[in-house]
Amino acid sequence: MRKATLIAAVAIVAAAGAIVGVIVSSGGGGSAEPASSGTSSSGSTSGSPGSGSTSTGTSTTGTTSPLIPTTTAAIPPPPGPGSPRLRSFLVGTVDDSLAQRNLASARAQVDLSHQAGFDAIDISAAWQRGETAPAPGTLRGIRNAGEAAKRDNMRLYLVSWHGFAKETPHDGAQRQQFAEFTAALVKALPSASGVIVGNEPNLNTFWLPQFGPDGRDVAASGYEDLLARTYDAVKAASPSTRVIGVGLSPRGADHPHGIRPTHSPAEFIRDLGRDYRATGRRRPLMDAFAIHPYMLSSKIPPTRAHPQTTQITMGDYPKLVTLLDEAFRGTAQRGRTLPILYTEFGVQTVVPRKKLAAYQQGTTPDAADVVSAATQAAYYREALALAYCQPTVKGLFVFHTFDEPDLDGWQSGLYYADRTPKPSLKAFRRAIADLRAGKLTTCR
Repeated sequence: MRKATLIAAVAIVAAAGAIVGVIVSSGGGGSAEPASSGTSSSGSTSGSPGSGSTSTGTSTTGTTSPLIPTTTAAIPPPPGPGSPRLRSFLVGTVDDSLAQRNLASARAQVDLSHQAGFDAIDISAAWQRGETAPAPGTLRGIRNAGEAAKRDNMRLYLVSWHGFAKETPHDGAQRQQFAEFTAALVKALPSASGVIVGNEPNLNTFWLPQFGPDGRDVAASGYEDLLARTYDAVKAASPSTRVIGVGLSPRGADHPHGIRPTHSPAEFIRDLGRDYRATGRRRPLMDAFAIHPYMLSSKIPPTRAHPQTTQITMGDYPKLVTLLDEAFRGTAQRGRTLPILYTEFGVQTVVPRKKLAAYQQGTTPDAADVVSAATQAAYYREALALAYCQPTVKGLFVFHTFDEPDLDGWQSGLYYADRTPKPSLKAFRRAIADLRAGKLTTCR
């Protein structure tokens, strides 16, 4: 999650194989060609939508591994016609610009998100060393967004994270501070349905060190300790609040001595399970699992799978469930049936020249990664249909409602930076309406 506009985002808030034969109806967008990814909007916390994106200087596509599981876990059946899932499946937006110090401004932003079809919002709060509770300024903006969301009958989700890698909580004392900060955050915002703990800890952009001197994965062990402490603190403060880990990047290299030492999601999940077992813990770590299934490029459809590599996107759902089953089977932590949330997914569109005045001149609007609004609409529709048919996936969050105004950022919104709608907005609304009516897809 979140990257180039991280500082601006924090400032805004502080100031203010088992699933086969998915039949996707074709309405709502033009066809697109397969083939890179970006960063954050109006304020967020991710390191790089796509974690292999040009915006973070990464080029990892997921290492090939002979150890990748296929479908060894028994996956629950997909939903049938008339399933309650038609109403319960979450379609959310990740956008920190919704958190405004002025309540009217927050309402205006949230209302546009609601009008786009979203029924949940996701906003971040950043911990700093020494803090055991969020600053009042941070709470004000999020609280305003939460009140606006409640008025629109939308759910509020939070991301509690520490920012870039230099702020990684390195020891037990710092991780306990983070845990207490997160518990205070959810206690101060009782309307929040859940809190995501951290952001892409498998990337060295957000967590260091990734490897020890012997090449061992120390990021997973450090994050396991952070997540365990945070789970316990949050449940003590607000037992009904869902604790959501891990917010994984979809790609990583698994090379301790590489140019950019990172972990693939497959290896990180395995190592997280290993470290959890080693602690002897008898409580869960999380109520749900989060991953950011960005494609390597916005030009690649979300249905593309990667069966021979360690990367995980939506088309790799059987691989993800099998890995969770492998990591946690026989422990107090659910694995195979653990609820999954796709908490960041985005498709970047070209910015028309007539709209460039609303953007800061970073890169060219004709960047290689962007697609047309029609392709964005088609890919969002495909993503909704695919995720809905994956039985343990409980929701899909789009990164973002609004384009980031910096062209070096991420232009995946349904509105341009000036808050005018993109041509994809109408088709996106129709896709959600079709989903709720049971017309979007037939799951087999």
